[in-house]
Amino acid sequence: MLNTYDLNEEQCLISGHEEHTAESLAGALWLDLIDPDDEDRRLVEVMHRQILPDTEDVEEIEASARSYQDEKGGLHIHSMFLHTVEDRPRNTTVAFTLTGHQLITLREREIPAFRLLRMRAKRQRGLAQDAIAILLALFEIKINDLADTLEEVYTGLERTSNLVLEETSTGMEDAIDELAQHEDTNGKVRLCLMDTQRALTFLLRHGRLSQDHAESARELLRDIESLLPHNSFVFDKINFLMDAAQGFINIEQNQIIKIFSIAAGIFLPPTLVASAYGMNFRYMPELNWVLGYPMAIGLMLLSGVAPYWYFRRKGWL
Repeated sequence: MLNTYDLNEEQCLISGHEEHTAESLAGALWLDLIDPDDEDRRLVEVMHRQILPDTEDVEEIEASARSYQDEKGGLHIHSMFLHTVEDRPRNTTVAFTLTGHQLITLREREIPAFRLLRMRAKRQRGLAQDAIAILLALFEIKINDLADTLEEVYTGLERTSNLVLEETSTGMEDAIDELAQHEDTNGKVRLCLMDTQRALTFLLRHGRLSQDHAESARELLRDIESLLPHNSFVFDKINFLMDAAQGFINIEQNQIIKIFSIAAGIFLPPTLVASAYGMNFRYMPELNWVLGYPMAIGLMLLSGVAPYWYFRRKGWL
């Protein structure tokens, strides 16, 4: 799908023509491609005389593949956006191309940050005054979303902390599962923050930004630098709670093994007595005793009570 956007007289973002031609595409401020078909790709590639990146190219992690300048002076930036896909956090890479007055975005699915920008730019005058402003506004929305996600992870960790450190009746397996989900989300947040930091640094160096745009980019970089320590703190808290949960599981397992070990120690002497008197030798003096059976029962009880009393005295029970 190919969407075009331009500015109206009030400097607010509006949708372009539904029927796309070479002229309408060339005059649009923003070309937004969402999982485009071959026809949409061909239109944009013919207009800019360059091939749009494939999904494999967009997902490349090398710095030279994610941010570069082409021979015509156009800037190409691939940046990750964190959003929810099928109730799971996922980073989706968006390919940005800045060429002349125009911004081209290419992604495989709809992302909430883009929808929020369109809603704001249609009402807020001057928010999307040019291609650079649209790109910086998207990065600002992304960073704010990442900050909100970090707060949600921390709030979730507070609940999980109560499960691990206070609620003794709660299964630690559930707590470990929640911690693993928090760690996954926090890791994706960190990856997205560092990727955005790299993209903004490249834009400042090669974007030939105006003074206002450069100051906005630096402000976004400062926001990222303030979020990264919080992200590291969340990682440390997750690791602490994970170690604590695993420690409690080990303690519980050791208690179970301890009970079995003590039970085996208590029942071992009576078993030895019973084994001795259960032998079938012909000459055993106790076989003819009148009190032989009560004596054997009493001896087994005594040999069982004695270890139990000893363990209790030592505090092992």
